[in-house]
Amino acid sequence: MLDVLKKHDAHAVFFVTGTMASRYPDLVRRMVDEGHEIGLHTFNHPDLSLQSKKRIDWELSQNQLAITGAAGIRTSLFRPPYSSYADAMDNKSWPVTQYIGSRGYLTVVNNTDSEDWKRPGVQEIIRRATPHGGKGAIVLMHDSGGDRSQTVAALDTFLPDLKDKGYEFGNLTEALDAPSAHSPVTGAELWKGKAWIFLVQASENITGVLVVGLAIIGSLVIARFVLMLLLSGFHARRVRRKDFRWGPPVTEPVTVLVPAYNEAKCIENTVNSLMASEHPIEVLVIDDGSTDGTARIVEAMGLPNVRVIRQLNAGKPAALNRGLANARYDIVVMMDGDTVFEPSTVRELVQPFGDARVGAVAGNAKVGNKDSLIGAWQHIEYVMGFNLDRRMYDVLGCMPTIPGAVGAFRRSALEPIGGMSEDTLAEDTDVTMALHRAGWRVVYAENARAWTEAPETVQQLWSQRYRWSYGTMQAIWKHRRSLIEKGPSGRFGRVGLPFVSLFMVVAPFWPRSSTSSSSTASSSARPRRRSWPGWASSPSRRSARRTPSGSTANA
Repeated sequence: MLDVLKKHDAHAVFFVTGTMASRYPDLVRRMVDEGHEIGLHTFNHPDLSLQSKKRIDWELSQNQLAITGAAGIRTSLFRPPYSSYADAMDNKSWPVTQYIGSRGYLTVVNNTDSEDWKRPGVQEIIRRATPHGGKGAIVLMHDSGGDRSQTVAALDTFLPDLKDKGYEFGNLTEALDAPSAHSPVTGAELWKGKAWIFLVQASENITGVLVVGLAIIGSLVIARFVLMLLLSGFHARRVRRKDFRWGPPVTEPVTVLVPAYNEAKCIENTVNSLMASEHPIEVLVIDDGSTDGTARIVEAMGLPNVRVIRQLNAGKPAALNRGLANARYDIVVMMDGDTVFEPSTVRELVQPFGDARVGAVAGNAKVGNKDSLIGAWQHIEYVMGFNLDRRMYDVLGCMPTIPGAVGAFRRSALEPIGGMSEDTLAEDTDVTMALHRAGWRVVYAENARAWTEAPETVQQLWSQRYRWSYGTMQAIWKHRRSLIEKGPSGRFGRVGLPFVSLFMVVAPFWPRSSTSSSSTASSSARPRRRSWPGWASSPSRRSARRTPSGSTANA
């Protein structure tokens, strides 16, 4: 439309909405530079007769701000949305017109309507736009709001035809022989307008990137979901075959490590659940400087195969390493102080060690406190997400983490890699990746069930998921060289790390990294005594259990 107006040396008044001025500031600037006048048409194009004065003021001020940012001017012209002829004003629209006039604006309405928005055809637009009786007119046309090809074609014929008949096409103030409706803006107000334009355009660009990103991520997530269903189904069929065996039955005793910090409310239930184990065990409770008498509770139980080790508060990795140093047996089971094992859990958890290639086993962590909404959500996530995830990773040979709530390790596999590391917030993920790089298999034992306490508040859940996600990123970075290494490390790096990076860090909108990093929901979500992840006293712990419109142009 601007090209046609320039071609025929005609001026117009463009009543632009704030949304469109913000999106296309170059067009608004060109309108002013080429001698056209700009008028307000509100920011969002609402029916002002239905709005409060406060909303009207906001619409005008934001519209003005957008024009200031685009062209460096203010304007005194205004055209109400959905307005037509002057005689169409009623008792609802007239008070609005009076109010806007009191704010210093000149309200403009048309007396000739091309009705080009109906797209009736070029000749019909010209007929409707032509003034009657040789009089002048304010002609309404639209330069936005859909396909305007008919409007542009009609204008290209309309302008020269009427000029041949003696008509001139000028600005409103030119026709009224009045001062310009524009006044320049400088200083802070100008920069405020420019900042507004920048923010609007930046948000649109970001939105576009997000839409593309979400489409890509959505496609990948769907593809991963299909792959997860296929591989988890294959895993379930494989391990549930009657003739399936990991190897010779594992019957030798194992050591169970229970690191604990301020677990007085749960530790007795935890230890009692271990006493019902169907597999021979010794239990080491490592008290990491508790202040609530956790160690005394265990000692008072007087159980013959339970030892208590006390240490100053040093963090969960240090507590686990202390337990490893004192363990009597090569196979070590690790759990959390608020977790409850079933009688068969340890037996099921250690059977994969019948395969000499297996260095670690991930158990099946389940949510015990699922009677709240947040708990129920996490229960679904653990069953439908983490459980299927681990089956898939087992088949692919790239299990990314052993959950802190229920996992087992060969001590002979842990010692060469330095045991549990404090390098990351996700020591479970870190040690699992290290085992892969050392050439050990890490597998999943679905029947080794453990019941753990999940976060009960949004704040606890956020703290847990933040730590999981951040710790996973740290572990990925720490083991990044596996991408270019050879042998078992390279196989994990080129299969496992991309999977973990894409689907545990990039893709999820709800941060999660399998049941990683100390994987017990309760201890990870609570306030910590030390700055590293792991320990916290629970302020509220349950006992462990089992189960727009465009602008209008007036020529």
